[in-house]
Amino acid sequence: MATKAMIPFLVAMMLLTGVCNTLLTKYQDLQCVRNCDSSDPGKIQRFSQPVIQTAQMFIGEAGCWLVVAAFTIYRRYFAKDAPLLHEGYEQVGSDDSTEVDTNDELGRTSSTLEEAGPALKPLVPNTDDRIPLVGWRVFLLAMPACCDIAGTTLMNVGLLFVAASIYQMTRGALILFVGLFSVVFLHRKIYLYQWSALFIVVAGVAIVGLAGAIAPNPQAQPKPPVPPELSLLAIREAVKAAAVSSGALQTIAGVLMIAGAQIFTATQFVLEEWILEQYALEPLKVVGWEGIFGFLVTFVGMIILHLSIGRTDAGRNGYFDMQEGWREITQYRSIAVTSILIMISIGGFNFFGLSITRSVSATARSIIDTCRTLFIWIVSLGLGWETFKWLQIVGFALLVYGTFLFNDIVRPPLRACVKREKPEPLLQEEPIEHM
Repeated sequence: MATKAMIPFLVAMMLLTGVCNTLLTKYQDLQCVRNCDSSDPGKIQRFSQPVIQTAQMFIGEAGCWLVVAAFTIYRRYFAKDAPLLHEGYEQVGSDDSTEVDTNDELGRTSSTLEEAGPALKPLVPNTDDRIPLVGWRVFLLAMPACCDIAGTTLMNVGLLFVAASIYQMTRGALILFVGLFSVVFLHRKIYLYQWSALFIVVAGVAIVGLAGAIAPNPQAQPKPPVPPELSLLAIREAVKAAAVSSGALQTIAGVLMIAGAQIFTATQFVLEEWILEQYALEPLKVVGWEGIFGFLVTFVGMIILHLSIGRTDAGRNGYFDMQEGWREITQYRSIAVTSILIMISIGGFNFFGLSITRSVSATARSIIDTCRTLFIWIVSLGLGWETFKWLQIVGFALLVYGTFLFNDIVRPPLRACVKREKPEPLLQEEPIEHM
């Protein structure tokens, strides 16, 4: 009963941390860092450091090692009477025949995963006879980490130009690339109705992007004011039209960046699938290692980009100006606080997300992710960060229907499309939640 009672708490915390992560990142993007007192909104500069935000994400992921360390200390010193919290089974007798491999409890049997509480499942590896992912093999996780760097940075840039809800909805394009890459590289089978579901998802993303282009996010690119001496109606309308056109182009660019970033995220998922099909490692440790590798590569890349671009006249105060980014974080309290909260929310989302991923069905996970998008949308409307758009509802509905149809949560409209054999999941290992 206690185990079942834990699941609603984990679901609530996954939703809370997931929603906070996106909203805090958008809030950080809206913070003014230069010319804040200017009467011309066009001269106001906001926080625009997507590479630093990527580094924040990896620090949050690396923070999962704190949970692993706390669990190890608790297991070793405070939970000696709980067999599921040990490296192995307690030895009953001194006879050699009673000795059990220390990896059996947490690593070799599927029953261990089923018996472990929901909060402990991220610390139980999916393994039977697979090779432990230790030693030099750990560096294999640097490959998906590099994909994560590219995907997350592109998404952070895209978030600068679109509303938080459009950002979250556009990420629904991930299922398209996961499906394509699973067929090409993992040789999975996709049925005809699943292909149609992918096209529905594409249509949904396109409509969501169109909704954002028709009514661009007012917070992303404020409209310039009309001087009193030029208050003729024709000039005013022309200025407004130009502002809307500029905002529309930025929104389209942002949507394309976010959608394109899903190619890297899908590649990351496929690489993780390939690695975990052959090697055994606890999912939370996978996130922790990717956090370490990702941060190291990002930090080195930040230095190189700063020296080659950021300190030049053209690159000063831009995305790759590492010195300016550090100044903004240390000088503006709101940015520093949100940076810390973003790291905490990412670490929490990974932990709670993995707990839910290994405790509930794919149906429940899809519904939870849909609720996350809805909550982000509702909060953004309440905060005045965006305006209500009917066209966005249509795009979101298509996204949800296509995703649910692809994941067999809803039945295909034609009986001939119903599968007569047990479906094979695209990713045998549950995809690891990242952000």
